[in-house]
Amino acid sequence: MNKEEAFRLYRQMQLIRRFEERCAQLYVEGKIGGFLHLYIGQEAVGVGAISTLRADDYVIAYYRDHGYSIARGTNIKPLLAELCGKATGISRGKGGSMHFYDVPLGNFGGDGIVAGHLPLAAGMGYAIRLRNTDQVCLCFFGDGAINEGAFHEALNVSALWNLPVVYIIENNRYGMGTSLDRASSVKELHQRGESYGIPCYEANGMDLQSMQKAVAQAVELARKEKRPTLIEAETYRYRGHSMSDPGKYRSKEEVEEMMRHDPILKFGKWMIDNKLAKQADLDTLDKDVIAEVDEAQKFTEESPNPTPESLYEDVYVKTPYINIPGVQKDPAWRLAVETDRVPESYPAFVPKVEA
Repeated sequence: MNKEEAFRLYRQMQLIRRFEERCAQLYVEGKIGGFLHLYIGQEAVGVGAISTLRADDYVIAYYRDHGYSIARGTNIKPLLAELCGKATGISRGKGGSMHFYDVPLGNFGGDGIVAGHLPLAAGMGYAIRLRNTDQVCLCFFGDGAINEGAFHEALNVSALWNLPVVYIIENNRYGMGTSLDRASSVKELHQRGESYGIPCYEANGMDLQSMQKAVAQAVELARKEKRPTLIEAETYRYRGHSMSDPGKYRSKEEVEEMMRHDPILKFGKWMIDNKLAKQADLDTLDKDVIAEVDEAQKFTEESPNPTPESLYEDVYVKTPYINIPGVQKDPAWRLAVETDRVPESYPAFVPKVEA
């Protein structure tokens, strides 16, 4: 890994961390409503995995979805605006925390239903096969999803039809407030894929390079052989399941012990030890990241709220392929657009690099 790449990845993790910390602050201030699931502590998983992708590959995730959008290159201004329900949000203020979408960058967003997006990932893999391209889909989900029927259905059909999907379990040890020991008879979760004949890997989710190595293998297999993979990334969230969760089901000592293995500090130390950076460089980068978050907050505060009429927008897409009798009486139909808002072509994915 060269200096430019190292700084780019370090900056992404730091931007996720500072963004999430600001989100927690705004939630306490009442500026973010609904649920808020923070990614603090798990940054190496999303950044490491997504760094192995091409611009035309796909990402789909669950409700702890902020980090993937930032790792994929989405500007944080519309992300923060979305959290605050502003019209300038990435989903126009209608999705909130659990529904970050940026389809031009191949990000098909979060899903508020546990394991509900795994069959969608399989469908995306099937679409890739139908188009006969060598794209790949990364599907992220938590350890709480592994006992859902959709998990088994998606893995089974992916193995049966050879779908190029990389399934990544972010094992942070707790499904909401239930520890893994109380929820799964199999503690090494990647073994679940063996019953479907899927290659399985284990990665240290607190180590960015460990994630890169494991996911790069799986991505190559998906591109060349159209085969799915199941990866277990062992990681840890420092905050509760959501902002409303005090996390009393685990001890303060446990959290402090895991914070000693912080992925950002660990990668920063690696950069310094390998003469790619000095501590002063990382401190300067952090100040720049905080300034970027400040700018995003200013943008959000100055952004308008959605208009009442926007409730009726994006409900229908006028298309000759769908005929719904009586729908013309719905006020949402009058505000429907002729075609989808999503562009068909994908711009080049060129992340911002700090040298």
